Order: sequence, then structure tokens, then C-alpha cells
Amino acid sequence: MLLTIPYPSIDPVLIELGPFAIRWYALAYVVGLLLGWRYVRYVSSLKPPIMTRDQIDDLLVWITLGVIIGGRLGYTLFYRPGHYLYNPLEIFAVWHGGMSFHGGLVGVLVAGWIFSKRNGLHPLRVGDAVAAAVPIGLFLGRIANFINGELFGRPTDVPWAMVFPHGGPVPRHPSQLYEAFLEGIVLFVILWLLFRREEIRRRPGLIGGVFLAGYGLARITAEFFREPDANLGFLFGGLTMGMILSLPLIALGLWLIVRARRLPPVP
Repeated sequence: MLLTIPYPSIDPVLIELGPFAIRWYALAYVVGLLLGWRYVRYVSSLKPPIMTRDQIDDLLVWITLGVIIGGRLGYTLFYRPGHYLYNPLEIFAVWHGGMSFHGGLVGVLVAGWIFSKRNGLHPLRVGDAVAAAVPIGLFLGRIANFINGELFGRPTDVPWAMVFPHGGPVPRHPSQLYEAFLEGIVLFVILWLLFRREEIRRRPGLIGGVFLAGYGLARITAEFFREPDANLGFLFGGLTMGMILSLPLIALGLWLIVRARRLPPVP
């Protein structure tokens, strides 16, 4: 039998009081949004300032709606369109799980753009501040995926393989931890180092572009170790849905980087 690391079986429900239950996954969303809100406050206070504190407080509401609505609709359209076509009311059953980062990203982009226009702010500068904080939520979300034993990796014989409760008896990559490291820790550090430089902060869209391209590369890398969604499997040429959805992000991110470097910095 292959040597594996025991999977730390943790109850997905943190607290249960009668019919009311707090799950680790929901807690990850709440804590991620709150920590991200505090971090956006910090980066927005650096020269040149991006938003006031009151505006950042309002932005939190817009971003929360964008994450929830976009994430749910993205999962519905990208991963299980046939199921929800015949069961449309289940789209609103978010407590059953099913969120898409790519859909949530679209929701945040739309919400951020509307918020910026309503408040007379530069959308790309607002986007830079939000992008710098997103890896916090990504890290917590992937840890919650690991606790739930979902989105596990492909079968492997590496020494750190784990047998997941819903993944059968074979050892698998703990791909949720790979994603937490790449999309969360690594991407956060890169964006933090960039935000420290004032000449970069004065180029709207540059940090947002680095985030989009960096996330796309990190996600594609992790997808080589992650088990494809059971209802989709491998798509064109062995690609997964996560890979396909990440390619436009890389292209958009590179375009934003080139654009930001060509335009004059904000005064």
C-alpha cells in the first residue's frame, strides 16, 4: 500500500444550534471579505489615495453582492447548465454549495465598475486596491475546500498524498492546498511587494493586470493536479474548464499591464 498522509477529517459544520449551522465554507467567505475590507483600507491610504474610508465601507457591500451573485451564476452557467435549466429554483439554493471563482470575478468587476462610476472614482485604481486583497479570500476559500474534502486532486503516489473521503480509496494530490499556496500566499506577496512602490501605484490597472495574469497562471498550474469536475471531465485536448476560463484572464491581465506601462502615471 502506498504511504499517505492521513486526511485530517474535520466536520464541515463549525457550530450547529438546532436548525442553524455555521459552516467553515461560509465562515471563509465572511472572514475573507472582512480582512479584504481592512486591507483595502490600508492600500487605499497610500499615496496617491484611492478612496475615502466611507467609500470603502460602501464598496464592501457592492463587492459582497458581486461575489455571491456572480459566483453562483458562474457556477450555474459554466459547470452545471443542464441541471439548473431543468431545476431553475435550485439556483437560489446557495446553501447546497456551488460557487465559481471566475463567475465571482465577473460579478466583482461589474460591481466595482458601477460603484466607481457612481462615486466619480477611477475604476482601474479601485480595481488595483481590490485585486491586492482578493488573494486573502482565495486562501481562506481553498482551506475551506480542503476541510470539506472537495475539489481534491488526481491520483498520485507522492509521499504527501491523501485519501479523501469522497475521492475513493486511492491516494490523491491535496490540490486545494496547492491552490491555497499559489493563488493565496504567493499571489498576495507579489501584489504586496508591487503595491509598496509608489511608481507602480500611480499606474492604474497594473496591479490588477498582474493579479489577473498571476491568478490565471496559478489556476492553470494547479489544474494539472486537480481532479476535473465529475460532470464535465476533460474538455478540448485534455483541458479542464478551470484552464479554459483562466486563459482569457491571462490575456486581459497582460493587456492591462502593457496599457498601464504605456500611459503616463497619474499625477
